[in-house]
Amino acid sequence: MPVKAVQQFMLGTVMNREAQAADTMRKMKDAGYNGIELCGFMIHPSSMMVRLMTRAAGMPVGSGGRLDWQRLVRDSGLKVVSIHQDLGSVERDSGAVAREAGLFGTDKIVITGMYRFPYGEKDAVRELAGRLNRAGKALRKEGVELLYHNHNCEFLQVAPGQSAYRLLLEETDPENVNFEFDSYWCADCGADPLAVMDALGGRMKLWHINDRGTRQTGPCMTPILKSDSMELGCGAMPLAALAEKARAAGVEAVILESHRNWIDKSPVKSFERSAEFMNKFF
Repeated sequence: MPVKAVQQFMLGTVMNREAQAADTMRKMKDAGYNGIELCGFMIHPSSMMVRLMTRAAGMPVGSGGRLDWQRLVRDSGLKVVSIHQDLGSVERDSGAVAREAGLFGTDKIVITGMYRFPYGEKDAVRELAGRLNRAGKALRKEGVELLYHNHNCEFLQVAPGQSAYRLLLEETDPENVNFEFDSYWCADCGADPLAVMDALGGRMKLWHINDRGTRQTGPCMTPILKSDSMELGCGAMPLAALAEKARAAGVEAVILESHRNWIDKSPVKSFERSAEFMNKFF
């Protein structure tokens, strides 16, 4: 069975101090999770500007970058399924990135998309595929696998009927690059996550899971609701069907991640509620 994990990005506000981080990870274990996915910029000190920018975007990462994450993870008993990293860091020093992965006992580095990148331009996406191939080859020599994590912008069309994501899938070498598929962001832009899972097949090594819905109660002022992330099973994503495809593809880990809209504004209560789905299907 795949590892059941939570993405560190979801936990920034409840991992600011050693004792708080240890308690959060204990609650993850108690809920049934046995893994965690780390963020490179959250396991090292980050600037005040980075913390302010993520907070302004509704995704606060907290101030836990100075904690001893190797010790915290070791003491928690959680498995590190991968580390999220930026492509530039891998290109600058793939050896250092691979060594850090080894210190945490993982063989997977995940590229988390490109900031201010023209995903609607075919030549730019092809160039990105080339960069990913080269970075993945460098990491592979170090015994580490490179994965690419999507958001919604990868589903911009670069040609009629062809998305940037499809082009990345076609232009990357499975020996050097595979995928951590995020079904929430896929559905967010109107693409079909079930069809994308079919296209990925065994190249989907990890799955980012989230649900999508609303907490609206009472009469609606208009016939339109704004959707947001939701606890698993509380929204409209076809999660049971997606879970079946993920198992068939042999994914190594299923990773919960949401950025906001938590029960009582608590990421802990949110991952505890989502654990009910995770424990039923995995």
